[in-house]
Amino acid sequence: MRLKMPMHGYSLFFLALLVLLSSWKVCFCGKILVVPFEGSHWLNMEVLVKALHSHGHSMDVIRTDKSWYIKDGMPHYNTITVSVNEVFDPDFVNPLLEKTFALERQQSSLMSFLGLNLQMFEAMSGTSRIMCKLAIEVLKDDNLMARLRESHYDLVLTDPELGTGIMLAHALQLPLVYNVRWVMSKEGHLVLAPSPLSYVPMTGSGLSDKMTFFQRIKNLVYFATWEFQYIFLVIPHYQAVCDQFFGPEVRFDELIQSADLWLMRADFVFEFPRPTMPNVIYMGGFQCKSAEPLPDHLEEFVQSSGEHGIIVMSLGTIVSQLPEDVADEIAATFAKLPQKVIWSYRGSKPSTLGNNTLLVNWMPQNDLLGHPKTKLFVAHGGTSGVLEAIYHSVPVVGIPLFFDQYDNLVRLSERGAGVMVTLASIDKDDNFLKALQEVMTNPSYRNNMQRLSKLHKDQPIPPLDNALFWIEFVMRHQGATHLRTESYKLPWYAYYSVDVYLFLSGVVLVLLLTFFIMMRLLCSALCKSKLKRD
Repeated sequence: MRLKMPMHGYSLFFLALLVLLSSWKVCFCGKILVVPFEGSHWLNMEVLVKALHSHGHSMDVIRTDKSWYIKDGMPHYNTITVSVNEVFDPDFVNPLLEKTFALERQQSSLMSFLGLNLQMFEAMSGTSRIMCKLAIEVLKDDNLMARLRESHYDLVLTDPELGTGIMLAHALQLPLVYNVRWVMSKEGHLVLAPSPLSYVPMTGSGLSDKMTFFQRIKNLVYFATWEFQYIFLVIPHYQAVCDQFFGPEVRFDELIQSADLWLMRADFVFEFPRPTMPNVIYMGGFQCKSAEPLPDHLEEFVQSSGEHGIIVMSLGTIVSQLPEDVADEIAATFAKLPQKVIWSYRGSKPSTLGNNTLLVNWMPQNDLLGHPKTKLFVAHGGTSGVLEAIYHSVPVVGIPLFFDQYDNLVRLSERGAGVMVTLASIDKDDNFLKALQEVMTNPSYRNNMQRLSKLHKDQPIPPLDNALFWIEFVMRHQGATHLRTESYKLPWYAYYSVDVYLFLSGVVLVLLLTFFIMMRLLCSALCKSKLKRD
């Protein structure tokens, strides 16, 4: 007996088939070599790795056998583990942080400035030395390099805070994509795009894009400081590796600028406007997402806050603890507030800790910031945390600790979405308490943050989807050289047209000199003629 499908059954079948076919995508599944940096940089990179994996791409991640954050045996990537003796880990970072905290709290601003810069020089040079050791271990391993070549990767995805991926891309002759905020010791734009010092503030200067004459002098000093560090303390480490494996004709500073694509962890809702380049794709806030339900114990604590709400405090993944007296001051200030506080802190329990404050080793920061009871975010000013605060419309009280955090908080303050308290002033005149109360009682801070959040979300393509499109674009076309400027191949005098100006100046000088000589000769001839007549 044959069963006939009713007509409406055929209709539903063909409708389902049509929907399936219309949603079908021709997917190019590529193979990517990922060379990440440690710490919070890896947390950002892992967001991209997971998203690429969900698109069907295969990823191999290079890590060390002493890796701080990058785990082995994960479902969304394979690991290539390299044995090293020294790594960027807490043993390297914590002594630097202790010195930085001590320098930040000095009374003399000049001594603090000089000390912090010397400390920065030491940190960047030491980091570069460690990263170069990793590069040498990879490049000298013939078996590993043969394995990498036989894997036929489509591109190298790297964080240029680490130079290993840049040199690997050159050795393997692969397209290069950056997940970038910093390039070694410089903000990414400074390497790639024109950066007029009249309105592009340098990292560490604490300046906005509206500068007075003396502020422009300060900006120039900071620019010179960063350039000195970059040219004399960072690049030589990497150039030595290039000399060893590629020959002296390969310049590392040119390799840096030869990347096909720069995925910039920035958003002009937050950044000051500045020149950029066509191969820079902005994906600021790509890691942000809607809040998910909290674990039961955290939700119970949050709900116990009642109408007062909660304050979330985190100083990032690198800073595990603060000087004891600073931690006590912060805890004592929180104890005076009616709000409940969730504080991510791994140091010793402060002696002044109040009953309203919960210390945790780790917290779901994105989910807490997205909770309706969250009133305020106390943060160190890292780029990821600031963008998450913008995404969830939570105003910020910032405690900058090092590098670009001060500048990030300046940008937020300029937009009226937060205030800043320095480490040196946190225990003076109730500065921290006043800052907390100011932001929580003045509605303008939340209103301004809500405005920034609306601007940030009003995009045709979500930042993560945009980043994925462009990574796949590079894979489909084996690079993006048509977007890449050739300026990095020019010598400095050609880039700034110094030779052209000198040539034109010489031509003008010759013409003026010729005219002057001719006039002298003419005057001399006229004078001789007059004397003869007389």
